[in-house]
Amino acid sequence: MNDSELIQLLFERDERAIGEIQIKYAAYCRYIAGNILSSREDIDEVLNDALGALWQSIPPNRPESLKAYLGRITRNIAIDKAKKMAAQKRGGNTTQEVLDELKEAATRGQPEQELDAKQLGSLINGFAAQLEQKQRVIFVKRYWYLCSSKQIAGECGISVNSVNTTLHRLRKQLKKYLEQEGYDI
Repeated sequence: MNDSELIQLLFERDERAIGEIQIKYAAYCRYIAGNILSSREDIDEVLNDALGALWQSIPPNRPESLKAYLGRITRNIAIDKAKKMAAQKRGGNTTQEVLDELKEAATRGQPEQELDAKQLGSLINGFAAQLEQKQRVIFVKRYWYLCSSKQIAGECGISVNSVNTTLHRLRKQLKKYLEQEGYDI
């Protein structure tokens, strides 16, 4: 079943849609959640929560890409869960470390404001679009999928040091790009 058919089933409130979406995208969602959380139970809980949130949000939303939309929901739920777990443990976590890395390039006085977040997201997408493919893959794997440097190195066939150096350079380039685009840092 293609995405438009699945979205139509969601609009019709046909529960078969959730089963079909789970078959088609469960592995993708587990990959995203697995890069943020380590426990299989937590990953399964995030998947279930993401499917529930998808059910609640469609309708009224009609995403162009069901995969990207579900991926974003999954990522946000997994990040929220990781933050709650870290707060309970009072310790650091990889998710927070990755988000802190990006803050180096895009720190602003009030980042919570929705307009600022949309503007920043658009600028980061523009930045990523102009990167060479290898750099874009490394950037997206780290800052969207929250992969570790070791995982990126293994998937890209390069050293961990090369990944870290590339990420450091990309953060510097992103900061310069944001400044050039008029984003007040």
